[in-house]
Formats: sequence, C-alpha cells, structure tokens
Amino acid sequence: MGRCIGLDVHRDFAQVAIWEKGRVRDAGRVATSPERLREFAQTLRRTDRVALEATMNTAAMVGLLSERAREVVVSNPFKTRVIAEAKIKTDKVDARVLAELLAAAYLPSV
Repeated sequence: MGRCIGLDVHRDFAQVAIWEKGRVRDAGRVATSPERLREFAQTLRRTDRVALEATMNTAAMVGLLSERAREVVVSNPFKTRVIAEAKIKTDKVDARVLAELLAAAYLPSV
C-alpha cells in the first residue's frame, strides 16, 4: 500500500500529515495557492492516496492533486465526526485523523 496523506484545508494553507507503513508524521503546511499546490503535487507518488475535507476550493485542489496521486478522496465533514468531536482539535490532529481514516478505509466520502 502506498502512502495516505491527510490535508486539513484552510483558506490560505493546508496542514499535511502522511501515513506510511503504519506510522503518521506531520509534514508541515502547504500554501493553497495554485502555484504551491502544483509544487506539492509534484512531491506525490503515483501510489499515494490523498484525503481532504470538502471546502470551498475542493474541486480545484482535487484537480491539481489528481494529476499525480493514485486517488484523491473528499471526506464528508458531516460524517467525519471523529474530527469534529475531538477533545484536542488542532490542524495537525485533523490532518493525522484524515490520513489514518483513509489508510483504514473508514473515511466517509462525498
């Protein structure tokens, strides 16, 4: 299985977490401008799967990321209750949870 990458998307940036071989690591932030997202997409492997929550700019992000990743999954934020109900809610935690749910095939998509 390839890497599973979770993106907690905000207006100006996305927090990135990468699940690989059973471990999740924080991979920092990427600006959500088209230029920076294209640069980020170039780091993706053809075996990577990417998860992000539905937001205002989801369609554009999916278009850019789909050019490189094996799969881009848009999670349903209303069904991804584990993130919404987390006691410790940070961008890093949200990105990690998206990556872990994708890796476990438990991510509700839209």
